[in-house]
Amino acid sequence: MRGIYSSVTDIRRKVFTEVARMAYEGGDYSRIEELPYTIIPGEKASYRGSIFLERAIVSERIRLAMGLNLRPLDQHAPLSYGVEESAIPEKYYEPPLINIIKFACNSCPEKRFLVTDGCQGCLAHPCKEVCPKDAISFDSHGHSHIDPAKCIKCGRCATVCPYHAIIKQERPCAVACGMGAIHSDSLGRAEIDYDKCVSCGMCLVNCPFGAISDKSQIFQLIQALNAGEKVIAIIAPAFVGQLGPDMTPDKLKTAMKMLGFRHVAEVAVGADLCTLDEAKDFLEKVPAEQPFMATSCCPSWSVMAKKLFPDLAPYISMALTPMVLTARLCKRQHPGEKVVFIGPCSAKKLEASRRSIRSDVDFVLTFEEVMGMFEAKGIDFDTITETHPLREGTAAGRGFAVGGGVAAAVKEAISHIDPDREVKVVAAQGLEECKKMLMLAKAGKYNGYLLEGMGCPGGCVAGAGTLQPIERSIANIKAYTNQAEDKSATESKYEIELPLLLED
Repeated sequence: MRGIYSSVTDIRRKVFTEVARMAYEGGDYSRIEELPYTIIPGEKASYRGSIFLERAIVSERIRLAMGLNLRPLDQHAPLSYGVEESAIPEKYYEPPLINIIKFACNSCPEKRFLVTDGCQGCLAHPCKEVCPKDAISFDSHGHSHIDPAKCIKCGRCATVCPYHAIIKQERPCAVACGMGAIHSDSLGRAEIDYDKCVSCGMCLVNCPFGAISDKSQIFQLIQALNAGEKVIAIIAPAFVGQLGPDMTPDKLKTAMKMLGFRHVAEVAVGADLCTLDEAKDFLEKVPAEQPFMATSCCPSWSVMAKKLFPDLAPYISMALTPMVLTARLCKRQHPGEKVVFIGPCSAKKLEASRRSIRSDVDFVLTFEEVMGMFEAKGIDFDTITETHPLREGTAAGRGFAVGGGVAAAVKEAISHIDPDREVKVVAAQGLEECKKMLMLAKAGKYNGYLLEGMGCPGGCVAGAGTLQPIERSIANIKAYTNQAEDKSATESKYEIELPLLLED
């Protein structure tokens, strides 16, 4: 539903804005109790049957936006419970990262087939003829009816209906989950199996009731800025167009400094370094040490592969991700400063919370969360006249934002390093497609190949923290890559830094 400014989008934006505004203002955070009334004013419900329910849901969203846990449903706790412990410049995500607000969930059916008003009561009744369980009967007008007690949900009736009058309904969050991690609890509400979840956030994006949300560090980041900490913002290549048409790439540095950031860097730089590292890995190891190599930059894909295909885990590149390489480069250049990664991805929050990464990346925010900071500050992009074009990343590094871009960059780099080496690539987007790719790789179908996995359909531009339609974002990224002065990762001026960054 990205690109559609819905009521769910509106509520999320208001929550991030009000939490950011409260953090910037500082003072007594017990006033958090007033925020649900600011976000949902008046006496009349706008979105649900009860304004009290609307405010209760917003209250839990506020807590998650501040990095706090949801409150237990069977115990009393004020909205401000734990807020003082959260009002600190350093706070990592307490699991779980992805949360379901239970009383916002619609208890959608997991899967069912329904006869719609489009049924014409036809004479042939092919739906009944193909039903293996005699689950279909007819009313006085000859219209079909499916007995849910008998239906085995095979879908044959829907397949043969000449009017397409029988539809399949599924829980949107479960359909979007490529890990099969969502099921129903005892009350029919969605529940996440965290042993399976890889925090890709696709359930969050696809829930039309806004019942699923991830935690944020927006509150803690602003605490650090208020405390005078020097913070560097590193921006993922997928940013182009995400903050609206008035936020052009050459305005980015000025706008970010208006929020209080000291420096701004392109994560495309780290993507170039990741490309070089993976290219060298591939040349050294395939096929001498392993049958194929898979890219490493998407944490959801990487975690999924290691969970479901542990025997193939050694074939995933050990290269550090662009986020980590860029952060290390910035901290080497600016000792003592903190780094916030700003990107499209929920799973990057999970990656940054790992003990091995915490010293490199201090905060992770999505484009959606940063937009809340801009609105809290009242920054109008249209009034920004001071421009600073971004020149650090190459076209190859910027292309990491779209599906197929990582593999294309690595293949292109290999062609420079070893022109005689032929590299075959396969790129999969979405965890379901990634699983299929690995199953074929396990069967030996991709020996000698470079495999690219992306957890989100479309690549990073489709991450859970993006705001624009995927196709429009892909077009924006292509235009942005064409503007790069250098084209290949092998032209990166930061290549000399790579050995030092890998040692850190």
